[in-house]
Amino acid sequence: MEMQKIPEHGYKIKGLWISGIKRKLHFSNFLIPIKIFHSLIKSYFLIKKFKPDFVIGTGGFASGPLLFIASKLNIPTLIQEQNSYAGITNKILSKSVDLICVAYKNMNKYFPNNKILYTGNPVRNQIKDLKNYNNKSEDFFETSDSNKVLLILGGSLGAGKINEFVSKNLNFFQRNKLKIIWQCGNLYFNIYKKYNSEHVKVFAFIKNMNNAYSSADFIISRSGASVISELCIVGKPVLFIPSPNLAEDHQTKNALKIVENKAAVMVKEKDLNEKFFDEFKKIINDSNFSSKLSESIKLLAKPNATKDIVKHVKFFLNNDRKLY
Repeated sequence: MEMQKIPEHGYKIKGLWISGIKRKLHFSNFLIPIKIFHSLIKSYFLIKKFKPDFVIGTGGFASGPLLFIASKLNIPTLIQEQNSYAGITNKILSKSVDLICVAYKNMNKYFPNNKILYTGNPVRNQIKDLKNYNNKSEDFFETSDSNKVLLILGGSLGAGKINEFVSKNLNFFQRNKLKIIWQCGNLYFNIYKKYNSEHVKVFAFIKNMNNAYSSADFIISRSGASVISELCIVGKPVLFIPSPNLAEDHQTKNALKIVENKAAVMVKEKDLNEKFFDEFKKIINDSNFSSKLSESIKLLAKPNATKDIVKHVKFFLNNDRKLY
């Protein structure tokens, strides 16, 4: 997705021939050493040409080679670890980078404590003050009524299991007097657009998330790092359905960190048919419970993450690469 979005905003992007390790035996794993070598060489020449003063990586195989080469060339480096569980690449790189900005507390079990800065994850500036977007549900629904609004987010590409579950249970949501804003993802829009109706609005991708967030009374979402950081700022009652298909199962670990703070509810994808309805009805029917979820998730918000990261970088560069 970034290969499309970054050029749209006027920035050049260079790709590396690199991929993650398949957890099961797979032919592509035999190419990993070749890909790593190729990416390290390309990273070296990219850095020599671009001459950066500072290099930031958000983790994973994509930024690994560049961060490694930068550190070996004595260029200041930073890992911005977005998840609650550090992946293999970041654990390895943590020994050679200078700074590590994290979004969750207690990350010293993965990284050297003297390099850690608790900053949170960068988020879009527009969502920091949703008061400017209050009562925007009319942007989605033609009629105004007392029904509350449920926002369903499955990621930009979509979440097949969530979409399937929602489509089969639209009657349940309608019986509970909910209007739905449903981001089904680009991969699934042609399948689910037929469910568009007066009270159900289906989108491949919602461009104006400010209006969507401000319109929502309740939210069902995946639990990727970026969306969790946004939802903490938005402060609406959330039910997380983590993707089980990612390395290290980091979405489940991310969601659990929020649940441990009594700030959200989580239902695993495999448990949707058994547990979703009871958990979701608690949120929509118990106003005290949903209010406590909202209050608790707001306490986890880090709205100034971008400014804080920049502040730390500037301090580091201006003070002979010393951290306070």
